[in-house]
Amino acid sequence: MDHHQLLPPRSLMENSSSSKPPTPVSTPSSRIASAPSSRLSSAPPHPSPSSSAPTPASRTVYSDRFIPSRSGSNLALFDLAPSPSHDAASASSSSPGEPSGSTPTSSPYCALLRAALFGPTTPDRVASSATACSSSSAGASPVGSPATGNIFRFKAEVPRSAKRALFSGGADEGVLFPGVFTARGTGPRKIPRSPYKELDAPALQDDFYLNLVDWSSHNVLAVGLGNCVYLWNACSSKVTKLCDLGVDDTVCSVGWAQRDTHLAVGTNQGKVQVWDATHCKRIRTMESHCMRVGALAWSSSLLSSGSRDKTILHHDIRAQDDYISKLDGHKSEVCGLKWSYDNRQLASGGNDNRLYVWNQHSAHPVLKYTEHTAAVKAIAWSPHLHGILASGGGTADRCIRFWNTTTNMHLNCVDTGSQVCNLVWSKNVNELVSTHGYSQNQIIVWRYPTMSKLVTLTGHTYRVLYLAISPDGQTIVTGAGDETLRFWNVFPSPKSQSSDSLSSIGATSFVRSYIR
Repeated sequence: MDHHQLLPPRSLMENSSSSKPPTPVSTPSSRIASAPSSRLSSAPPHPSPSSSAPTPASRTVYSDRFIPSRSGSNLALFDLAPSPSHDAASASSSSPGEPSGSTPTSSPYCALLRAALFGPTTPDRVASSATACSSSSAGASPVGSPATGNIFRFKAEVPRSAKRALFSGGADEGVLFPGVFTARGTGPRKIPRSPYKELDAPALQDDFYLNLVDWSSHNVLAVGLGNCVYLWNACSSKVTKLCDLGVDDTVCSVGWAQRDTHLAVGTNQGKVQVWDATHCKRIRTMESHCMRVGALAWSSSLLSSGSRDKTILHHDIRAQDDYISKLDGHKSEVCGLKWSYDNRQLASGGNDNRLYVWNQHSAHPVLKYTEHTAAVKAIAWSPHLHGILASGGGTADRCIRFWNTTTNMHLNCVDTGSQVCNLVWSKNVNELVSTHGYSQNQIIVWRYPTMSKLVTLTGHTYRVLYLAISPDGQTIVTGAGDETLRFWNVFPSPKSQSSDSLSSIGATSFVRSYIR
């Protein structure tokens, strides 16, 4: 029940020590003040004439307007941190019939709210809350003074993780709400350590300088086996023989057009053939190289070929001429070719330990990198960062190096401990995979840019010389001199970026069959 009191004017307040009690006066400036009965009981509204004058510390001050007194307020409630002193004070001031454990801060809701707003309770936070409670109850310092701090300033800084958890619903839930939420895994993604499918590939050559495996955007895998090219449909597992070069020639490289069903085939005799894979029909043959063609790369309708004759040729399949431009620069066989994702730069690696970068119209390399100490076959452009190029060296080098072709800077070098045969960058996450030869024959998935190892996959008994990635960016296929092709689920899907479903596939659906 609230008691209403008419406060007297300031002039009457100054004469409160006279023998006559103050008489309420109705003035325009007088206001009706409402206060709880517990607060009014500590200061009688009409002191008797016989009562002694109050001391300055306990004297009740009246004025012509209602000003709330905060001397009895519990400012520590803004901190919401439990404190023994506050709990004891609350228990002593509660009514006899009220249970002692029904304080506001003891309810589960307040505990969760306190944890969500200010993070987990720590000893320093409890101590600071107890200090705040004692100082505020004493009323020695005015509100906003340095002793108590701003009323809206919390007693401890809110951790950044607690702020993020309010909106992200991330992995901090287990810390902020212990025992309420089920903790989710915060460790590295689980990658199956065994292939989910294996194909026998008889006559798959054990030659570091060849590129005999490629995966099209239409989910068809092309493999060069001896003097033949076979197509394996990943949807139906159907195997089709595309071509047979005869006994006098062998396949040295295969490469799919970016968004077409055209397949380029480089041969040991220096020929470059273009096939229509849908109708298994050869479109044209270009005889421009005088030695084997071990590297192919497409840029729209432009096909680039690298040969043992140390040259790179650009072929336009729409033009009548066999090639439209010739690039000279390497001093040995060209074994690696990759166009950037924007089709503006071509990276080439050779057996001369050189990595060159060309633009669309240059006859000479615009960038030259000579840090590798072995043949550079492994080349990969980042699909996430413009101008970031990765390259890998052979047995004498064993390093993966990263370059920024925009600023012409060498960014990083990682010693893998074995021959780097291939590199492929994931389109779904900022990770890349490398395959290796002497002496460990392993497959490594790396997180970029920290270059921390996510997983090391083993199983091939020969050098892992061939690598391709599926069009959805989740699966890689590796080929080795042990005449096997193995399929691994290593990257998450582009939408969920979760490999839980991939783990079950890799663990339960192992299939071994023949590609021919």
